[in-house]
Amino acid sequence: MRDPDAASGGATSATVHETTYRVRFDEAGPDGTLRTSGLMRYAQDLAWLHSTALGFGREWYAERGLTWLVRAAELVVVAPVPMGTVLGARTEVVGMRRVFARRRGAFRLPAGDVAAWVNTDWVLIDGRGMLTRIPTVFTEMFGGAGEDISIGRVTLPDTPPTGSHRPLAVRPADLDPMAHANNAVYLDWIEEAIAAAGGGSAIAAAPRRYRLEYALAAEPDARLDAAAWTADSGWNVRLAHAETGADLFRARLESADGAAAPMEVDR
Repeated sequence: MRDPDAASGGATSATVHETTYRVRFDEAGPDGTLRTSGLMRYAQDLAWLHSTALGFGREWYAERGLTWLVRAAELVVVAPVPMGTVLGARTEVVGMRRVFARRRGAFRLPAGDVAAWVNTDWVLIDGRGMLTRIPTVFTEMFGGAGEDISIGRVTLPDTPPTGSHRPLAVRPADLDPMAHANNAVYLDWIEEAIAAAGGGSAIAAAPRRYRLEYALAAEPDARLDAAAWTADSGWNVRLAHAETGADLFRARLESADGAAAPMEVDR
């Protein structure tokens, strides 16, 4: 179960929210450590806890017809997190520009060592599903205005003939309150695709870096094709709609030596 501090919201300020998470049995894989997707779930939960603590809960967004969606992320796994570990978790808005905001999440082991960090780019959409400008109240409350940032992108070449293909389907259990496949589910999918292509050691290595771009939402019952192939000492993954061929998601997995160094915002 989640640590009691997490349920109560933990420590909050206008720019930072901190809490803890205990890695549950069902969140760990056969190796007894937290699945990579669990880190994205924590980061998403942290964002909502922070927003709600400052008065911007689901009802606030519903009244205004606004919603945040994850468009891109950079996740670095520095060390494995064993089942039962209580992780210190922190989120902060580190940049905000017109229609998107970047959050940095950091996760620390009980001794204080960095286990993982993630930059997540969220875009704000209106009731029509169109990008909309972030209200000024957000920059006033969360900070980050004026930072020189650009939304994350993952550019991949065409899938080579030697690429491995794995069929997938969006199950009801994959859906979130937006009725789309949750952004964390994509981490499970790309790791399945890489493992099926012979990259099991890559998804178990530490440190490792994931670069993720969410191009289109995966709708309920959609049939997908996950293509994976090696390139530049890493792995490329493309998730496409099986019928239309449209890219839904693009990702890159690579080693991340020295990735724990730039953690100034997490102190």
